[in-house]
Amino acid sequence: QLQLVESGGGLVQPGGSLRLSCAASGFTLDYYGIGWIRQAPGKERDGVSCIGVSDGSTYYADSVKGRFTISRDNAKNMVYLQMNSLKLEDTAVYYCAAAIGANRLQIFRLCQTREGADYWGQGTQVTVSS
Repeated sequence: QLQLVESGGGLVQPGGSLRLSCAASGFTLDYYGIGWIRQAPGKERDGVSCIGVSDGSTYYADSVKGRFTISRDNAKNMVYLQMNSLKLEDTAVYYCAAAIGANRLQIFRLCQTREGADYWGQGTQVTVSS
């Protein structure tokens, strides 16, 4: 079965950190651009950060620049989202999405429009609360 599985969510205080992980099952992430997309209660899904297959391209939403870092470890078939200096408004369900062959233009499209993904995970809840 081909699927993405997110982990690492939880409850954290403002200013805290979490690292989300996205693991692929049944396929290799080597050939996929990956995006982290979040959905807050009552809001539409919003692209947070995306990373290309092979050209080193990354995308960050303005709201997370300087606080979040996306990375990939193809040897482990994993993509990560390191989230620092978390804010209340970062509370959301975080999904990872995979788009085959996606580099700069495609990951920008994935993050900005949430279009172009071949696979989506089920999401992991991140709650920032004091």
